[in-house]
Amino acid sequence: MAKLREIQDVTICETTAEMLKKARDAGLSTAFDRADEMSACPIGAKSACCKHCVMGPCRLSSKAPYDKVGVCGATIDTIQARNFARMVAAGTAAHSDHGREMSELFLSIAKGENPDYQIRDEAKLLAVAKDLGVETEGREVKDVAVEVAEICLSQFGQQHGPLKFLERAPEARFKKWQELGLLPRGVDREVVEMMHRTAMGVDQDYKNLTLGAARCALADGWGGSMVSTELSDIMFGTPKPIRGEVDLGVLDANKVNVVVHGHEPHMLDMLCELAEDPEMLAKAKEAGAEGINLVGMCCSGNEQLIRRGLKHAGNFMQCDAVIITGAVDGMMVDVQCIQQGLVSLSQCFHTKFFTTNYRCKIEGAEHIEFHGTENARQSGVELLTKAIENFKNRDASKVTIPDTREQMIGGFSHETINYMLGGTFRASYTPLNDNIINGRIRGVAGVVGCTNPRVKHDWVHYELVKELLANDVLVVQTGCSAITMAKMGFMQPEAAAKYCGPGLREVCEAVGMPPVLHSGACVDNSRILVALSEMVKTGGLGDDISDLPVAGAAPEYMSEKAIAIGHYFVASGVFTVFGVTFPAIEGTKWAEYLFGGIEEDLGGKWAFESDPNKMAALMIDHINKKREALGIHKKKERVLFDMEARRQLEV
Repeated sequence: MAKLREIQDVTICETTAEMLKKARDAGLSTAFDRADEMSACPIGAKSACCKHCVMGPCRLSSKAPYDKVGVCGATIDTIQARNFARMVAAGTAAHSDHGREMSELFLSIAKGENPDYQIRDEAKLLAVAKDLGVETEGREVKDVAVEVAEICLSQFGQQHGPLKFLERAPEARFKKWQELGLLPRGVDREVVEMMHRTAMGVDQDYKNLTLGAARCALADGWGGSMVSTELSDIMFGTPKPIRGEVDLGVLDANKVNVVVHGHEPHMLDMLCELAEDPEMLAKAKEAGAEGINLVGMCCSGNEQLIRRGLKHAGNFMQCDAVIITGAVDGMMVDVQCIQQGLVSLSQCFHTKFFTTNYRCKIEGAEHIEFHGTENARQSGVELLTKAIENFKNRDASKVTIPDTREQMIGGFSHETINYMLGGTFRASYTPLNDNIINGRIRGVAGVVGCTNPRVKHDWVHYELVKELLANDVLVVQTGCSAITMAKMGFMQPEAAAKYCGPGLREVCEAVGMPPVLHSGACVDNSRILVALSEMVKTGGLGDDISDLPVAGAAPEYMSEKAIAIGHYFVASGVFTVFGVTFPAIEGTKWAEYLFGGIEEDLGGKWAFESDPNKMAALMIDHINKKREALGIHKKKERVLFDMEARRQLEV
């Protein structure tokens, strides 16, 4: 049996460490322990195994000569490219199925068929309508909403012509996609085509497969994910700067603790309403509790953290830990990033574990179906009531709530950043661009993605972001990575003085913003695409996203969704670094293309680096090269103009 890591080598998160010690003392297994006990397959990790037909599986070890091929003759480059493309297709399918759910929900609201939800941001509705080419002048809001909903829903099954939101990209980027034949059509069509192309005996050219995967990934970032984000803002509110609290200390020993984990925001939105409902509060008090303490987890929590300031218990690799507190009366999950091991762990405590989506049932969990389009309030009442009734079963001797919670400010949507920099009447990215041009801000980095038990929990995120800030790189975050940095105190304005270089510190203090901006859930990476496009539109930093001094990273990714996200950023022109491991064999033609040659085609490229300081160095070096190409790498000397010089300016 493999030796388990010492807890100090497992995580830098104090609350997680405390719960892991409690679990080990009780003989309970967690995902961290299972990662130590389960060796990763070295062939699978390098994507050198093909299982796409039953002539195999064929294993082409990374140590074998590169002329070794599969039974059908497939080379290592073809096999790696196929496996990569299938990861992109799976990730795109997950995000886009989420987007479809939001589209169907929004259509039911727009038609007046769903009394449980409403349109909360009419201004955002009108802005999205304009981008979709929907006429708004002199029309009822309801009619505009219905047309917007129908167009968004059509993006999934569309067979011809590019997706509508691609027109938000800079003109040069759109033309590049067009020239390469990479403009995605309907989201579903791209996923199906990618699965077809990666089947045995179809596409066997590694470059063609990789570029085809780029079109599929673009259907995620500029299609399904962007649709989801925009419609969620209209329905649940566009995020604005708001205070919140994060970490396991948000649990309350005197209240019914309900944790919601997953990715689709409508169930948690309904539960937020019900948790403040007088009838539900009366039920809680009747059960002996002081009230209802609803907290988020993972990306469902992120969605409501940035909109409502909802308390957030932690990121993906804290899901075990929140149950181990013994204080959770009900844990509700919907889809994506749900670990099956949580069910058996819940049974070691009094926690009721509920699945709520027909796509995600788990053996041993209680299933209560939640449909946003019908009887949402009724289902929410049933779920919350079950948790309240379970409060009496809580065993006080098993309850350990860490005394740690961190304050943070989140809610930095594209609209918020625009307003924050310029105000109501002069909303603009000009101050951001100007401060990049003058060198106070070296560049911008998107640091996103999961946490992974194969590496020291939270540490890679922490070290990477700390190094970027010290070098005057502004950081924008989403997903579990954002929760890591919120726990560490980086999402408070005061963090600028502690962690930033002099230029970025000056900008943050002038604006009153934290140096790390929380923009939402993983699906909200589409906000970063919109922001990058706006930076190009504002001017002074080139004609394309690939000209910008920006870079992206997913330090602890674990999901196929992350690969899809990374590839749509690369396809949009962004240098993108992943940590942990990467499904590629160094020295193969495919790896050399992905980490180098693809930049000639797409303007962006991939990189892999597990060390956070080396990862930061790669990103900073890329940003510096982009600054040099733009001619803004040297500080301009201040010139005192005499009268003759002033006259020359007026000519």
